[in-house]
Amino acid sequence: MKIWKIDRGTFLRLIAICLVVLCLTCGIAYASGGSEQSIDPSKVLLALIIILLAAKLGGDLMVRIGQPAVLGELLFGIIVGNLCLCGCYSVDFIKHDVSIEALSELGVMLLLFQVGLESDLGKMMKTGISSLVVATLGVIAPFFLGWGVAAIFLPHESIYVHVFVGATLCATSVGITARVLMDLGRIKTPEARIILGAAVIDDVQGLVILAVVTGIIGAASTGATMSSLSILMIVVKATVFLIGAILIGTRLAPRLFKIAARLKAADLLLATSLGICFGFAYLATIIGLAPIVGAFAAGLILDEVHWRSFTERGEHSVDELVKPIAAFLVPIFFVKMGAGVDLSTFADPKVLIFAATLTIAAIIGKQVCGFGVLQKGLDRLSVGVGMIPRGEVGLIFAAIGSKLMIDGEKVVGNSTYSAVVIMVIVTTMITPPLLKWSLGRNAKKKGKKDQSVVLSK
Repeated sequence: MKIWKIDRGTFLRLIAICLVVLCLTCGIAYASGGSEQSIDPSKVLLALIIILLAAKLGGDLMVRIGQPAVLGELLFGIIVGNLCLCGCYSVDFIKHDVSIEALSELGVMLLLFQVGLESDLGKMMKTGISSLVVATLGVIAPFFLGWGVAAIFLPHESIYVHVFVGATLCATSVGITARVLMDLGRIKTPEARIILGAAVIDDVQGLVILAVVTGIIGAASTGATMSSLSILMIVVKATVFLIGAILIGTRLAPRLFKIAARLKAADLLLATSLGICFGFAYLATIIGLAPIVGAFAAGLILDEVHWRSFTERGEHSVDELVKPIAAFLVPIFFVKMGAGVDLSTFADPKVLIFAATLTIAAIIGKQVCGFGVLQKGLDRLSVGVGMIPRGEVGLIFAAIGSKLMIDGEKVVGNSTYSAVVIMVIVTTMITPPLLKWSLGRNAKKKGKKDQSVVLSK
């Protein structure tokens, strides 16, 4: 882990920024007029200033100590959302503002769109059966462990809460694991290929589970019950949508880009790409799936060859065009998710124990993945460790759960939501040092083995 060293000038600048944030959060009074549904531009602008400052300050601090920037966005979001504990209530509106919620939803769709763009279906298929087995074990084990932990610690909650908590433990953050492997220079190793392939399959399977769970809860909220056939239909619907989106989209996308390339208006590549992203997200909502499923599918179908005519005439690629928009919108999602954590719930020792047990279950559940590595001589421990971080995907699941209602009450309450976010933070923080240790241990072991072979000759 890196030691954080800071010079005097940087320290003074951080102090100045903190003072600005303090003035913004504590020194401004708001008028209470207008209906709840009305949008106050001044509040939205102030919320964006606070969120972006919190995101970038938190991201900078985490990067300095060798952690992913997303952790800083989460942690500073928690600070912003709990200033009320210090008597400052002027920023509480951020947690419930309709405009910030809409921007947050756009941010998470762009995030999944980016994940899809970075996922290579061809390479994923080349990792073979190992990635599929690793991913499947990495979904089943955490799901039932999370379900069991929730049933033990939340006995008075409905089974829907227990199931949803299990679902939040399923997915793996592709981005965080990929970044660690790149930093360590191990991105091209067989273990890395299995981890990344499994993480992508893991996310697809997790999205299918999310579709099933939200479908069951949606039916329960209307007083209906779902049969095994209905559940099977949701699985089939989600699977058919993803496969159909890939098959149809890979044929449709090139034609759309070809038509766009003939037009003379500016920024057509970006508009076409976002149109495909939002179009697929809309189709997903139409058939009862989460919009992030459609956004992810849209990213999967797009390939550099589709916009080659644009890049040949000097334009940027889709990845480069989407990146600055995502840099603005995605941190809004993470800061808002952090702001939703109610630290006062941890005054109850049971919530702390629940969060700790849930985190342990999340870690152990992914270690089962190692048994899915079928090739001999590979480091199974590193594969299991690489699958630990829940990152943005776990937060997305928790965010969806916090909006689902049964009998007028949230499926995921404040204490449960806070415990899930703590689990996400811990699993994300421990992965980089653990993976570095695990891969280093394996490299030393191989080095000693090779040396003994040379000496024996």
